[in-house]
Amino acid sequence: MAKAILGRKLGMTQIFTEEGKVVPVTVILSGNNVVIQNKTEEKDGYNAVQIGFGEVKEQRVNKPLKGHFEKAGVKPLKFLREVRLKAASEYKVGDTIGVDIFAAGDLVDVTGTSKGKGFAGGIKRHNFARGPMGHGSKSHREPGSTGSMISGPGGRVLKGKKLPGRMGGERVTVQRLTVVKVDTNRNLLLIKGAVPGPKKSFVVIKETVKPKKN
Repeated sequence: MAKAILGRKLGMTQIFTEEGKVVPVTVILSGNNVVIQNKTEEKDGYNAVQIGFGEVKEQRVNKPLKGHFEKAGVKPLKFLREVRLKAASEYKVGDTIGVDIFAAGDLVDVTGTSKGKGFAGGIKRHNFARGPMGHGSKSHREPGSTGSMISGPGGRVLKGKKLPGRMGGERVTVQRLTVVKVDTNRNLLLIKGAVPGPKKSFVVIKETVKPKKN
């Protein structure tokens, strides 16, 4: 059965192991995920389940989503995501998924939206090296040459060129993070290291696609 759950990032802290070592962890509030829709290969072209998490006021839900929740027979939820499955029968509509699907020592991949940094230069955004600061140089933090371009009257910079621009606010996945502790009483997951996104942001936790190192 595919292991996946939605949650909200609360922040970072540290805990001590039995050997007295300090482990930095990210605390994620999860649990009580509800299966809203079951997609099958025959009808939709792939096997997946749509799960929801987080409370939301009913007046903040639009009519199409209200009908979607009523069809599933569940109350409105704030955060919805799909999880691919090998078999469509692994979960049924209305099933509840808790943090107990994971255990200490499991390897997971965490997906979230990274913090927005605003407009950033090439040095901050792409880790470019700066120019010399002395000896008459007038190019310190500029991007420098853009390299070869399409020639002719319609000359332009090719798409995908690394240049200054908006940084952050993108979907990011961090792989092979270790679950340090599972608190079923408080619906908390403690995951070693940092995960994408600011505090109170929603994240998706799945079993890793890379269980073994290359």
